[in-house]
Amino acid sequence: MSWDQVWIDINIATMDASITEAYGAITDAALAVKDGKIAWLGKRSELPSFDALATPVYRGKGGWITPGLIDAHTHLVFAGNRANEFELRLQGASYEEIARAGGGIVSTVKACREAEEAELFDLARRRLNALAREGVTTVEIKSGYGLDLDTELKLLRVARELGAHHHVDVVTTFLGAHAIPPEFKALGDGAADAYVDLVVNEMLPAVAAEQLADAADVFCENIAFDLRQTERVLTAAQALGMDIKLHAEQLSNLGGSELAARLGAKSVDHIEYLDEAGVKAIAQSGTCAVLLPGAFYFLRETKLPPIDLLRQYGVPMVLASDFNPGSSPLCSTLLMLNMGCTLFRLTPEEALKGVTCNAAMALGREHSVGIIREGMQADFCLWNITTPAELAYSYGVNPLVDVVKAGKVIHQ
Repeated sequence: MSWDQVWIDINIATMDASITEAYGAITDAALAVKDGKIAWLGKRSELPSFDALATPVYRGKGGWITPGLIDAHTHLVFAGNRANEFELRLQGASYEEIARAGGGIVSTVKACREAEEAELFDLARRRLNALAREGVTTVEIKSGYGLDLDTELKLLRVARELGAHHHVDVVTTFLGAHAIPPEFKALGDGAADAYVDLVVNEMLPAVAAEQLADAADVFCENIAFDLRQTERVLTAAQALGMDIKLHAEQLSNLGGSELAARLGAKSVDHIEYLDEAGVKAIAQSGTCAVLLPGAFYFLRETKLPPIDLLRQYGVPMVLASDFNPGSSPLCSTLLMLNMGCTLFRLTPEEALKGVTCNAAMALGREHSVGIIREGMQADFCLWNITTPAELAYSYGVNPLVDVVKAGKVIHQ
């Protein structure tokens, strides 16, 4: 038997639903890699003979291997920060007062428009490195802090460059319809429609022409874009060959998730105000529910997403950081595991599914990553833990030992 590497003295949380044990676990296991893919896994006692002199053998010292972690919702590429707004809010300033003073998303848009690509790349690379140090091997990065053609393209180019120069795979999402740009506000009630015209007629074709986005997203909410405007953007994106997803039901229930389900979206994200009709719709369409406990925590929200309904209807639940400067400046996927359990009452197994197999589904990558199974890409992590539940239970002392990305060992 000829392999590129073999791992022994390990336990494996495969996250493979076809294995009935919790976490799809195989204890006292072994794993082999060939040509960047999982070539064999099973009980160590059943490991086939191989040339141990010619094959690197890695010993896990009884630790656990999981799939590489996946952060399926981030806004990693931006300039500036909003720490001053954080301080002002804690001193009693309202959202409206901060916005009138030039704060909120407008301040981030201004910083991104002024920043050069090299600066944006350097800032985003540090954030991506932070996620990588916690075992993230695939990440989604959204645009949405440009709100004009040139800056949106700039943000997406930087995200693509990050993927080209880092071992973490980067999936890009065009979120041009994130908010109404300040220069459109003078149009009054017609501002949102006028901006959607720009998104559909100019931005999306330009993004597609440069192949800068794998998917498109919209913030469907009373303070952003309504159902009609959202559908215009999503259907235009689909016509250009992009996957679609949606910021939906974060602040109110507009029925965005039902629209997303009807259009075949990969995911609906936030969903604190999702009702049973919406849950039924996404269950039938196979759309994933992306839970963002970091934003829930940072904004001190009280409306919980409908976890019991999502369980009842078998909707795949995803956990992601939503890392961004305004509502979730928390660049840690491991922290989301703990928050998903403590704030949303997920089980540790549900939380780990949320950053592995279910997160892969939300990005359309379920046939290559997110599960440890023969034939899948060899993306996995070795952790110094005694049970997979430790990844959600404890935070602050990073238990990551090694990462394998597409068969390449990346020592920590």
